[in-house]
This record gives sequence, C-alpha cells and structure tokens, in this order.
Amino acid sequence: MKGDVETRTELTKKGVGRINRDVAVFAFFLFLSFVFWYLNSLGKETEAGIKYPVKFTNLPKERIIAERPQTWLNIYLKGTGSSILKLKFSGDKSPVNIDIAKVNYKRVPGSKDLDYYIVSSGLIKSLTVQLRSGCEITSIKPDTIFFSLEKSGTGSVKSGNNAR
Repeated sequence: MKGDVETRTELTKKGVGRINRDVAVFAFFLFLSFVFWYLNSLGKETEAGIKYPVKFTNLPKERIIAERPQTWLNIYLKGTGSSILKLKFSGDKSPVNIDIAKVNYKRVPGSKDLDYYIVSSGLIKSLTVQLRSGCEITSIKPDTIFFSLEKSGTGSVKSGNNAR
C-alpha cells in the first residue's frame, strides 16, 4: 500500500508539471498571436476619437475671453492604425489653436453681451494642418463652441482669460 501511494504521488506531480508547462506554452503562443494580429491591424484603416486641449489665439484688439470656453475637443479621425496610435500615445498633447482672427465666429442671436459661437466643422482644415498626422478628421465634438468676450480694461475676468 505504501508503494501505491508513493507511485500515485509521483504520477500526480509529473502530470501537474506537464499541465503547467502546457499552459505556459499555450499562453506564450496566444500572446505571440495577439502581437502579430495587432501589428497587422495597425496597417489597416480605422476610426478613433482623441481628446485634445484647446487654446484661443489672436483675440480682437482690446478684448479678452470673459468666461472659460470649451477647453477640450473630441476629434474623430480616420486613418491607418499606426498613425492614430502615434497621435493617441504621443506624450506631447499640445493644444490645438483656434485662431479667432481666421475663423468664422458669429454672435449668439438675442445676446445682450458679447457672446459668440464657432461651428466646429469650420475648424477641420486648420486642425488637420496642426495635427500633421496623415489622418482625416471626420468630425469634432462638441459641434459648437461658445465663448464670451469683454473689453480688457473692464472688470475682472470671471474664470480665466485663456483656455489651456
């Protein structure tokens, strides 16, 4: 009986060692196949959204932004996986500049203050040049950016004079 128990214990140990080795080999090849699949998918065209900070520049003479406007834009891109991955994981998330002197901004109808808005789709050309990614911008959210201006010498700025 003692010999039977020892034999079973040895067989069990050998079986468990074999199973653990098989699981490790399977996990390695599963990981390797995932890596090859992912590298293959980077060459294909895909769509993704990236969140970018916004900075307003070239305000009208003697004007400042009265209230903190939209500070982030969700930019939806279409391009190769590698170019989108490069944009997503680049450590430099420098803000996209909205040049007030070059965009078509309009006054909010019925507004007593100096409230304005910009339709985001009008920014696509400018943002494409700034991103320099080779990707096509398919849309921008929010679709409208609201901001208020006031004379630079009057009162105090409510929430900051520039979006960062």
